[in-house]
Amino acid sequence: MPWANVNGYDIRYIEQGSGQPMVFLHGNSSCSVAWERQFEEFSKDFRCIAYDSVNHGMSANSPRDEDEPDRVDELEGFLAALGIERPILAGNSMGGNTSLRWAIRHPEAALALVISGAGVRSGEAAVPAAPEPMDLERLYIPFGASFTPEFKEQQPDQHERYFRIRSTATRIEALRHPRRPSQATSEERQSMAERVGVVKSPMLIVTGDLDTALEAAQALRDARPDARYVQMPGAPHNAYFEMPAQWNAPVREFVDSVVGVKA
Repeated sequence: MPWANVNGYDIRYIEQGSGQPMVFLHGNSSCSVAWERQFEEFSKDFRCIAYDSVNHGMSANSPRDEDEPDRVDELEGFLAALGIERPILAGNSMGGNTSLRWAIRHPEAALALVISGAGVRSGEAAVPAAPEPMDLERLYIPFGASFTPEFKEQQPDQHERYFRIRSTATRIEALRHPRRPSQATSEERQSMAERVGVVKSPMLIVTGDLDTALEAAQALRDARPDARYVQMPGAPHNAYFEMPAQWNAPVREFVDSVVGVKA
């Protein structure tokens, strides 16, 4: 289980395979282990890496009385710590948002971008509301409408695993004492819709008919008509976890085409 010091925080990450680096970024309240079935597929040909963001998984907590650390600064620090250049970034939800913001700062630095369960919104809608403190008695973190109603019945083991893998002491502490995004982070998020056109890296947008971020993904598609767009029928916000085969297929086709062109 490798660890890295990123901007003064102890970051836990997982790694499998070799070759072109493919970095997976998890969503809010999720963790690196949630990408297990993507690692099974892509580590055959890629160096797959995923880390627990600060205040998530098994990484460190930030101070309660300070703003939430900026996720893009964190990504930059993580890539530098591992000496990774020209990564393929694959992010879901918060991870997709982080990938987009990083790419706006570095328009040509990524070999490719896979934006899943995320997109762009304008104005105040681009900044999620700060969560209310979680009940002190709760030990397993709920996940709302991130999956289809059939997920629990059809995949009970995976359903229970998702509860457990992300309900770590680090994440529970952060939800009991929510940190707020900094003013600079909020302003950057609010300008994404207008700035995403500067990104030069090839982009795949993956969403689902039931995705809570469907409108944001469609807005990103409209802002970037050159990007590939895949809307999965009947897929929820966390399609990568509930429907890995269906999610992996278009991502595999996309990254193989990019690596083939760049080779």
